[in-house]
Amino acid sequence: MTLALLFFAIHVFRMTTFFLMAGFFAHMSLHRRGAWGFIKDRMQRIGLPLVVAWPIVLAAMALVVIWAARFPNGGPIPGAPNSPVLPRFSLTHLWFLYVLLEFYAAMLLLRSGVVWLDRSGRLRTCADRLIAQLMRSPLAPAILAVPIGIAFSLDPTWVGWFGVRTPDESLLTNLQALIGFGIAFGFGWLLHRQIDLLRILEKRWLIHLAFAIGLIAMSFLLTLSLTFSDVRLIPISIDTMRLASAAFYALAIWTTTFAAIGLALRFMSGFSPTRRYLADASYWLYLIHLPIVVALQVAVSHLHWPWPIKFATILVVALPVMLASYHLLVRYTYIGIVLNGRRVRRDRTRTVATGFAAT
Repeated sequence: MTLALLFFAIHVFRMTTFFLMAGFFAHMSLHRRGAWGFIKDRMQRIGLPLVVAWPIVLAAMALVVIWAARFPNGGPIPGAPNSPVLPRFSLTHLWFLYVLLEFYAAMLLLRSGVVWLDRSGRLRTCADRLIAQLMRSPLAPAILAVPIGIAFSLDPTWVGWFGVRTPDESLLTNLQALIGFGIAFGFGWLLHRQIDLLRILEKRWLIHLAFAIGLIAMSFLLTLSLTFSDVRLIPISIDTMRLASAAFYALAIWTTTFAAIGLALRFMSGFSPTRRYLADASYWLYLIHLPIVVALQVAVSHLHWPWPIKFATILVVALPVMLASYHLLVRYTYIGIVLNGRRVRRDRTRTVATGFAAT
């Protein structure tokens, strides 16, 4: 139950927060580099890693699945196929990069149209005023939650365990993901036009956090009820419960996103070498983590250990291995330049600063 709650809580806000930040920094990058510089940079840092990493990750996951089918419980289950059934197509966790490229392209086209039609800048001024009014309103999370809440409620197959439907099984991104993540990306893009509005999130971090905890708890309880309870014993119709679950979950998405950003601004806005290093490493860890973590899950699955020990073992093994691979194979290599830009070793920095050559 503890892991289920942790899984649920993280899935509520993580992708919406990522896409909001992606839109925010995409707008910043566009104005620093210009349109063609932005396109070149995004193709290098997003497009190239997607094209290179996807077949490698997919092959690694296929090997893990094949191994998982034979390793636990003494071998394959009697009567089961000799080999596991693999999905016909999957973007794996790299769907995030694919959808980002879609959003970049859509936003560039939309921006070009706006610039052409709105030569006086009145439309953009109105948009800025609207975003400012929205951010200043205490109802901002509720207003932003309306579109994705409607998308949830109109999907008869939606379940709260997984939140926004993951667009990993097709190159055509599903409508739920376009609505949920597209609004977050666009909101982050427009928010960068008025960076001072972020201070509102910093000031309201505590109230957003309090509401986020309550909304996640309510969403979790509703999801449990819809999943495991006998609906015949509940004095509320299943449709009413699904509607309430969609509403609470959508509210939880944006309230928790605002709480996470506000917490970061309030307590982690200063420079930290450790946080900067982990931020640089996070992209590489994101690319490689899935087959490693799944393989470790398979390895401990047959062990009769308490779940906290299994969970801790996976983290203790996976994180050092992945961080070591980043430091040794990525940070100061061409891969690191592609992912994060060039990084200079400390000893070289000291040499340049002092003017003495290393002996």
